[in-house]
Amino acid sequence: MLLALCLLCFLLFTALGVWQVERREWKLDLIARVNARVAAAPTAVPPPSAWPNLDPAEIEYRRVRVTGVFLHERETLVDALTERGPGSWVLTPLQTTAGIILVNRGFVPPERRPASTREPGQLQGPVTVTGLLRLSELKGRILRPNDPAQNRWYSRDVAAISAARRLRNPAPFFIDADASPNPGGLPLGGLTIIQFRNTHLVYALTWFALAVLCAAGVVLLRKPAQDQP
Repeated sequence: MLLALCLLCFLLFTALGVWQVERREWKLDLIARVNARVAAAPTAVPPPSAWPNLDPAEIEYRRVRVTGVFLHERETLVDALTERGPGSWVLTPLQTTAGIILVNRGFVPPERRPASTREPGQLQGPVTVTGLLRLSELKGRILRPNDPAQNRWYSRDVAAISAARRLRNPAPFFIDADASPNPGGLPLGGLTIIQFRNTHLVYALTWFALAVLCAAGVVLLRKPAQDQP
């Protein structure tokens, strides 16, 4: 019975190790593709006809450029913790010829949350935004869900923000604006963190080590049986 258990565990741990190796190859390929997108020249945003069938694996972090008019009266402040400290992301709808696209214009510190404190940055008329295409985030944090009724936002949930601001047919993604300076210095763009957790090699080595231990157990358990007359 113990011999069979060791053999079963050996097979299981080996399979898990192989799976982690495959996951690592997938993750490295993803990182390479994202780095290539970030470094590429900006392209146009996907047209509205493509919005219902966008492939997240193919569009996220694509560098894009779009022209439109900001709807500042419908901006949304989303709680943020960045390398500049705590503050807020300023998400502003951009009215384009293709439709409305939420733009994360960048970071503002707590004392500059009111739009009246950063009037020079409230750009009027047609503007061109360059940045990274991002997917909608989850509905808040684990212990701090978004509360549209109280206008408290902890994640960049495109659907929820669009509903709260009564935006018609918005894009299902948002754009993280690049570091192009805004008049007055705020909002501060270009703070997108691109980081993918890649611990698959550690997991693979752990599973393979356990498989080796189980293989050793199989050998030790079989040896006494073979030594018997």
